[in-house]
Amino acid sequence: MSEASAQHTILVVEDDGAVRNLVTTALEMHGYHLDVAVTGEAAVLAAASHHPDLIMLDLGLPDIDGVDVIEKVRGWSAVPIIVISARAEDADKIRALDAGADDYLTKPFSVDELLARVRASLRRSQLAGGGAADESVFENGPLRIDYAAGCAYLGGEQLGLTPTEYKLLALLARNAGKVLTHTFITREIWGTSWDSDIASLRVFMRTLRKKIEADPAHPQLIQTHVGVGYRMQRL
Repeated sequence: MSEASAQHTILVVEDDGAVRNLVTTALEMHGYHLDVAVTGEAAVLAAASHHPDLIMLDLGLPDIDGVDVIEKVRGWSAVPIIVISARAEDADKIRALDAGADDYLTKPFSVDELLARVRASLRRSQLAGGGAADESVFENGPLRIDYAAGCAYLGGEQLGLTPTEYKLLALLARNAGKVLTHTFITREIWGTSWDSDIASLRVFMRTLRKKIEADPAHPQLIQTHVGVGYRMQRL
């Protein structure tokens, strides 16, 4: 058990007993403190009252959909949320990521991947909370990013970005003009570079472009380099 893991509490929201036992056993063996909920309403109550460091959330809950849980929690908290779901369609991933999920892990998954994603999410959360504020402002055509405030604007209007969409946009902006590989981006955003991370990156890029591009089918701000990665183009 590491000292770091002993300081973190994870809320596991899963109504399938077999999956719940797998997840909780793996996390407990690595020293994490756990809260468990089997319904969406119980998850929202636990998140509000216990303030976990991370939420692992199934979408197929018996009372309300997991996406509704994400939206409720995002009303007051930026706690990292990792979705664990059997739903592998892009549409389901987009709904969860748009609602504010930080990561999406498709069942079945390995314990090693589960633990790697937990470590990466907690590490990103700590860095976001403890890093010094960057007071610079990035401007590129109609796009403006205020790094200190953690906000992005398009044509003067604030963009409604999810936490991960903002991280992705900021990463591309800080490297404007450079081609960033899929592996580099996924490691910076998720801390890992699994095949599923690259699939999630494509989903995030699609939703991000819908919010910042005048014509997402013909993007001007973020260019795709097929088989390589993405680049923010200077306008």
